[in-house]
Amino acid sequence: MPSAQFNTAAEEAQKLTTKPTNDQLLELYALFKQATVGDNETSKPTFDIKGRYKWDAWTKVKGTSQEEAEQKYIALVESLKASQ
Repeated sequence: MPSAQFNTAAEEAQKLTTKPTNDQLLELYALFKQATVGDNETSKPTFDIKGRYKWDAWTKVKGTSQEEAEQKYIALVESLKASQ
């Protein structure tokens, strides 16, 4: 169950005035999925390039605990907010 701080960070990520880079967006996605779902157990997309990048990013954080992923996600959102 995500913490209140994580849920707030997720809402704040949607309201960033400066769009994050593609790498930052992939990191946000991966950490969000790891924090809310856990390890990626889905099959790798074959023809969906965007889906493949997202799958790769999520798989890269495999083994990270959901609590640690939450903290990393919150820290990333805070750093993105500070750089606006």
